[in-house]
Parts: sequence; C-alpha cells; structure tokens
Amino acid sequence: MNKFTILKGLVAPMDRENVDTDAIIPKQFLKSIHKSGFGPNLFDEWRYTDPGFPGQDHATRKPNPDFVLNQPRYKGASVLLARKNFGCGSSREHAPWALEQYGFRALIAPSYADIFFNNSFKNGLLPIIQPDDVINQLFDEVHAFPGYTLTIDLERQVIVRPQGEEIPFDVQPFRKYCLLNGFDDIGLTLRHSDKIKAFEAERLTTKPWLAHTMVGA
Repeated sequence: MNKFTILKGLVAPMDRENVDTDAIIPKQFLKSIHKSGFGPNLFDEWRYTDPGFPGQDHATRKPNPDFVLNQPRYKGASVLLARKNFGCGSSREHAPWALEQYGFRALIAPSYADIFFNNSFKNGLLPIIQPDDVINQLFDEVHAFPGYTLTIDLERQVIVRPQGEEIPFDVQPFRKYCLLNGFDDIGLTLRHSDKIKAFEAERLTTKPWLAHTMVGA
C-alpha cells in the first residue's frame, strides 16, 4: 500500500447523494480474483454510454461526455468531493480498489457507509468527513475555478485551500499511523517478520516432521 503523507491534487466533484458501490464498480467486474485493473471501470455505467464487461478493450468504449470525470477540466483528479452516504450498498472491497486505481487518493464528503469507510483506509484511500456547509463551499469553489486544487496534510490533519485557509479534519490515530507508513493488514503483520521467522525455526526444532511435505496428499 502506498504511503499517504501530503497530497496536492486536482479536485473532481461528484454531486450526487447515496452513491452506492454498484455505481462505483458494477457487479460484473467483481469476478476477477486479481486486485488490479479496476480503474478503467470506475463508475462504468455513468462513465460510458455502451455496456461494460470484463476483458473489454477500453479503447473501443463510448465515453459519456456529460459525466464529470470525462470532462477535460477534471482529468488527473486525485481528490473526489462527494455528498452524503458515499459508498453505500454492498460491502465490496473492489470499490476502494477502483477509486485508488483510477488515481484518487482522498475523498471528502459529509458521511460514508461504514464498511466502505473502513475499507478505504485499508486500501490507501483517505476518506475525510466535513460538515455540509464546508462541503457546499468546496463544491461552489470547484465549479467556479477550473483547475481547483486542495492540499491535504495527513500529519497535521488539515485541508489547505488555494488561498491558504486550513480546514481541520479528524482521523483515528491507528488509521493515521497505517496511512502515513503505507501499512495494510499484511504490512502490519510483516513488521513482526523476524519474530515470525524465529517462531517457525523454533517450532521446527521441536517438531521436525513439519518440514516434510506430503507428496500427492
């Protein structure tokens, strides 16, 4: 998982409430056993006018020119500004995978579905909660100023607007630690790799038969 320290990124607005995980990454793309390749199908049913399916040549797709992420001014956005209850619906972990693989590193919204919120932290996304009045102001500024960027400083827990005003945000200390260091669940475990190897070696001295693999079992 990539570390998250300071992000200065272009902001894209998703001006819809209750964006569910089936909209974020439709169900037909959940068949893959690989944790990669979902970015091109983020918001697939809104992003394209033709039906999407796994293994498709994306060069032949028909983009919807009215969809926000297809507008040139938002190309390369890494901050997604959203409305309340973002990520509701089923608990698919593919949703944060698709967002991160598209290029988003941070989300700003009034609220999120609980499971999506937790999954985001585990996959390198920073979901920030802000009150409605702040969200409304940010939407107004994004629409008014092409190329609108925000700087998100996780260590200091602030969003810095272009004019320098800082907006504080809360994040649980353990989640902050994991993002700053790039630790997912596996990374957290591997911090103790020396102890794990020592345990395995000691175990083999007392139970040497564990070193043998049964052939054809």
